[in-house]
Amino acid sequence: MQQAITHLVLRNPFGTMDVPSPDDSEVRAYAATASLSGDAADVNAAAWASVASPSDPLEGWWQSRWNGGADPTIAGDAPDRWKQGRAEIRVAGSRLYLRFDWDNGRRHGLIDAAREGADRLVGKYINLTTPAITRPWVGRVVDATRIDGCFPNGRLDFRR
Repeated sequence: MQQAITHLVLRNPFGTMDVPSPDDSEVRAYAATASLSGDAADVNAAAWASVASPSDPLEGWWQSRWNGGADPTIAGDAPDRWKQGRAEIRVAGSRLYLRFDWDNGRRHGLIDAAREGADRLVGKYINLTTPAITRPWVGRVVDATRIDGCFPNGRLDFRR
């Protein structure tokens, strides 16, 4: 008979495995070089999702999409191949937790990010289906319907 782990304390509001070390040196190094303009020329500028906005500016349901760039550790990834899914954002103090899925809900990811200024998010992604996969992630809140995001090997964007 298995015993429940009762001493486990989770940071994220979804009750899933936490992103390990979301503010570590790998994240800081990537954040120092990552740049998202948030302008009309960005690949996330054209509307590609439609989700009703709640009264809170960021919390709630979103659509997500990501591409793997040329990440050799993720089979089938390519810069022009987007994986779309659903997402939910929850805010806890100065941190945002972005939980999303793809592959028709069979695969899941979580981003744990800190706010830096009015529109910058800096944190880390964990693949909840394959927890060994983690990546630094940087986002830019363009407005209440668009968050542009990138990781070292591609994009991870949110729209509603």
